[in-house]
Formats: sequence, C-alpha cells, structure tokens
Amino acid sequence: MNAEQGSVANPYGMDEDCRNCPGLCDERETVVHGYGDVSADFLFVTERPTVPADRTGIPFDGEDGFWSVLAELSLATFDDEPVPNNAFVTHLTRCRHSERPPTDEEVMTCEPYLNAEIRMINPEFLIPVGERALTELVGEYTTARPDEFDVRDDHGRAIRGRGFELVPMIHPAEGTDADREAFVEAFADLTDRDYRQTKGRRSR
Repeated sequence: MNAEQGSVANPYGMDEDCRNCPGLCDERETVVHGYGDVSADFLFVTERPTVPADRTGIPFDGEDGFWSVLAELSLATFDDEPVPNNAFVTHLTRCRHSERPPTDEEVMTCEPYLNAEIRMINPEFLIPVGERALTELVGEYTTARPDEFDVRDDHGRAIRGRGFELVPMIHPAEGTDADREAFVEAFADLTDRDYRQTKGRRSR
C-alpha cells in the first residue's frame, strides 16, 4: 500500500466504500480515513468522525479547538481546509453512527486500518484524543493496563509505549481553554526536551 503524496485526504487509498460494519454502513455519509502528512512524527487518534467530518471527510471538521491547537504547535496551517504539517489525524472507527458511539466489535473491525497507518507512518508520538482512544492505544501499544490511565489526569503527559511516546489529550469538545493551554505548554516542553534531541536518529 503506497501513499499518494499529493493528497492529505486518505493518502494510502484505503477503501472508501468499506462495508465491514453493517450497523454503520447505512448511517454514515462518508468513510473518514486518515488525513495528513505521511511522514508525520505526530499521529493523532480519536474515537470516531465528528458530524461535519461525516460529510466532508476531514477529521475533526467542526472542532476548531483541535485544529487551532495544532496550529499553535506549528503542526497545521489553514487554506480553505486545514493542512497538517508533520501531523497525521485519524480515528479508531472510520464511520459515524448518528445515535451511539462505536461498539467494541466495530473498533476491532476497523483496527487493521489504524494499524496500517501507524506502521507505515512510524511516528515518534501517538496522541490519543479522548478517553476511548487512550484506552485502546494503551492496550495495544504499551505494556501497561488501560485502567492505569485517565485522559484528564494524564493530559499532556508522556507515556512510554512500544516504539512510541503516547501523549493523551482531552477531546476538545470536552475540554476547557485551560485544558487547551496546558496541552500546548506540556507538548511544546516535551518536544523541545525529548523529540528534538532524538529527531533523525531513526531511519524513517
């Protein structure tokens, strides 16, 4: 599977008519695959597409707080649409049900898409956005138990993973301005201290 370097939307050409989850196929408008820089060092994962993202295919569409945080961190600029810079944004599940969150089975069914993106991008940092994403990524990419962590308690704090640093982020729809400021400060400090010292050591 090769990246289409000229596109930030679904750059790996993943199935845009996926029918693997019967309970979601008739509810969704769009299969929202990953969006961003295929050589990104920072990979953000949230539970499911927003309501606007279900129409446009742009993760976190309508969540201006998310994209403004990335802009403050120099990880996004804006044209007609947000343009990630050294960042990739994706979901546990690629389709949205209008009345409920995804089931565990739907998350498991969609996991190969997420796993493929993570393997091919090979980021320095995984950023789980929201409690559900934190639970899933801790379980899959660390040796710790998911119940050892809480997105509010661990907001902006680095967690050592298997090959990655996990940095939990409170979902912007559930956070405050103070939460946003705290994440920006913590993340900037973390990358200044750790990431810039090791950047370039690994072959990408």
